[in-house]
Amino acid sequence: MEFYQLRSFAAVAELGHLTRAAERVHVSQPALSAQIKALEEELGVRLFERNPGGMALTRAGERLLEQTEKVLAAAEELKNAAKALRGEIAGRLRIGTVLSPELIRLGEFFGRAMERFPLLELEFHNQVSGEAIEAVRDGSLDGSFYFGDIPHQSVTGLALREMAYRVTAPAAWAERVRQADWEGIAALPWVLTPPISSHNHLVQQMFRSHGVAAPAKLVEADQEPVVASLVVSGAGVSLMREDVALERERAGEVCIWDKVRLTTTLWFVYLADRTQDPLIQALLEVLQKTWASPDPSARA
Repeated sequence: MEFYQLRSFAAVAELGHLTRAAERVHVSQPALSAQIKALEEELGVRLFERNPGGMALTRAGERLLEQTEKVLAAAEELKNAAKALRGEIAGRLRIGTVLSPELIRLGEFFGRAMERFPLLELEFHNQVSGEAIEAVRDGSLDGSFYFGDIPHQSVTGLALREMAYRVTAPAAWAERVRQADWEGIAALPWVLTPPISSHNHLVQQMFRSHGVAAPAKLVEADQEPVVASLVVSGAGVSLMREDVALERERAGEVCIWDKVRLTTTLWFVYLADRTQDPLIQALLEVLQKTWASPDPSARA
């Protein structure tokens, strides 16, 4: 069994098509087909079902793909460790992003990373916070920005900053909101994010800590800017980052319920067992330098 056969197997499994996979691994389609056939013969199992639409994994192929991905990941770690010993940091990292690029200082982080480690390849994937941390757990992401409590022992993180949230409502509701108690604010229509999101968890924890049933959802949105827009438009109440809420209040677009102010932490999270990975160490170095310097946007 050759290592290149495993890379080819993983590429065909991911892309489901010989032509695209051949382009990925830089071989001809007949050569790739021969590699897969040779691997199947050596393993004694059929890895793919061939059909006019492409290549689909068999049950055996699905099981063996898991092992193949572990082997490829281990080999990549070995190469990265060797590069670190030579003073090189090189490789591809998939990073999850949440909230706004300005808030997580994404542009500054990227610029510093490319200056310090020019051989790094960074891919950014915007996701809901809860989905991002699950992607870190299953290896789909190497790391991610995230806010809220870290719910898994297998995941650790670098704390970047504290963030505050305020309960906000449409400006036209100011009188009603000012007089509302906890039961009253919960009874109003709410704009919520998906249950898996940290924003939603903050809402649930807030009401639970005050012994009040969580509000019923009027409408759901998966991005905070959309939530803010819906509040301004009169759709309902929601949590809004304090800097955004105060700005919107000054503009006369929202009112703030003054009975609570929530705080949470913005993190960069990664698998705990990758703490000594040279690539993760490189990211943490850049993040620490980025967040130790003044924010050029002067916002948040």
